[in-house]
Amino acid sequence: MTSMPGYKAATIQFEPMLGEKERNVARLLELCTEAAENGAQLIVTPEMGTTGYCWYDRCEVGPFTETIPGPTTERFQALAARFGCHIVIGMPEVDPYSDLYYNSAVLIGPEGIVGKHRKSHPYIAEPKWAANGDIAHQVFETKLGRIALLVCMDLHFFETARLEALAGADVICHVSNWLQERTPAPYWINRAFENACYVVESNRWGWERTVQFSGGSCIIAPDGKVVATMDSGDGIVYASIDPTLARRRQVLGEPVFSRRRPELYMNLMTNSFTWNPSDYFRLYGYQPIPPGRKSRAAVAQFKPSNVVADNLARIAELTQEAHRDGVDLLVFPELALSGLDEPQTRAEPLSGPAVEAFVRLAMRLRIYLVAGLAEADGEQRYNTAILAGPEGLVGSYRKTHLSIADGTWARAGDQWRTYDLPIGRVGLALGHDTLYPEAIRSLALLGCDLVACPAALAGCFTSAHSGTRIPHNYPIPKGADPYHWHAMRMRGGENNLYLAFANVIDPARDYLGNSAVFGPDAFVFPRQESAILDDEGIASTTIDTTNLATPYPTNIVRRKDLIVMRLPHHYRPLVERPLDTAR
Repeated sequence: MTSMPGYKAATIQFEPMLGEKERNVARLLELCTEAAENGAQLIVTPEMGTTGYCWYDRCEVGPFTETIPGPTTERFQALAARFGCHIVIGMPEVDPYSDLYYNSAVLIGPEGIVGKHRKSHPYIAEPKWAANGDIAHQVFETKLGRIALLVCMDLHFFETARLEALAGADVICHVSNWLQERTPAPYWINRAFENACYVVESNRWGWERTVQFSGGSCIIAPDGKVVATMDSGDGIVYASIDPTLARRRQVLGEPVFSRRRPELYMNLMTNSFTWNPSDYFRLYGYQPIPPGRKSRAAVAQFKPSNVVADNLARIAELTQEAHRDGVDLLVFPELALSGLDEPQTRAEPLSGPAVEAFVRLAMRLRIYLVAGLAEADGEQRYNTAILAGPEGLVGSYRKTHLSIADGTWARAGDQWRTYDLPIGRVGLALGHDTLYPEAIRSLALLGCDLVACPAALAGCFTSAHSGTRIPHNYPIPKGADPYHWHAMRMRGGENNLYLAFANVIDPARDYLGNSAVFGPDAFVFPRQESAILDDEGIASTTIDTTNLATPYPTNIVRRKDLIVMRLPHHYRPLVERPLDTAR
């Protein structure tokens, strides 16, 4: 890990006026000058800040487009040269050879243009006038370290930020016109957290052609902490950047980048949901998605002991409670049967007595149960999740992404597991897997409606919001929220599936619980999720996996909008295998 000196960064929040280009550029130059005079060496401004955003078509935006480099970038380059700083500008770009327009971000340094990014994953507005970006997600070497660029909707897709983090980005400069959500947005936080890098977020605020923009410009640290932010109004936010901290590439203290499993991610290069899923998944009569229905899914949060009989007794109590509530599927924590301390000493085969008792419980109450245990298979030991139901032992999954602690006793599994149940297609994952966005994406591409995830994740992966002054319309929330960001909510939303996340609760050992069943759309309010647990107990909610029988699914969990909009031709580095394959 190379060491780099720290520096001061600034993100500028600004309300451009549609079509008032000179006014906008002059105001941005004024704000950038103020930031530079205050010692900022990296200054980031909003998406389309030079012109405004809500353009009807090519004809309307055309007079305001420019080449890069061009007159506008030259003005900012003069400022960058004067102060020896770097500036990111969002603007509509025209390609001089093709005459295509792009929604672009450009990084300008003291010597000129360092690089640019053309928005690759368009929002609903861009197809009215702009082409999809044709430049790969690049990382630029500068005197400040490695800097990458993304534009607004790009960040909805974990692949974009992951590509840049894998290429060594210390800082991702995200320029946006984010809307319909209280900010700093959970997606912004997730991308910093899962990639262990800084996100410098510049968002516009204000009102334009019926659209209320969200403000909330901020700087987010590699642990997901928002270190500086502002809510509404024009202004500048400052914070220190430490590239050395980003280069540790640790998530919750785990070296996730060195433990990636590219050989398991090959389906990231495909996109099953570009075809009608009712046709795709029944092709050749092989593994059609089950019809689905409305069901009740739940998670159980408790502290497993190192006495298997005690764990079984607690599991039985919680299952009885869920059964009385009409729950169809209940998920327990990782190693719920075996206990967390030296679980290998209590490992048993899938035909063992604890598994047999667990299966009998599921059969007797006619309920699907998922829980974790230490599995013995000959001389090998695995961190395993089992799925039992009215028909007996349905299946199991061996954890593919091992934590440091797992690595002292367990062998990694080597494949994903999905099972078709009356409630829909269910995938299995285990705690640490969720720190790898590739894992849940792979299960989504296999057609999962729900991922059941027993977990034993220590550390903090949530944060609160104190409320916003931005006048969002009902039902978008504006008030304080202790769980504004939850990393697992984003896992469900970005993959348009339900995520039943059942975590251990043991605050003395930094297991904070925060279990819940999260919904398939992070932008629907009120949120489609159960309560988030902060103590022992059960949280349940109704899930809906219907609508496959229609000509084309109308239910987002079956339609998977964000999966459809992926652009896999950009993603090849995600599946390239490093020379060091240690896990």
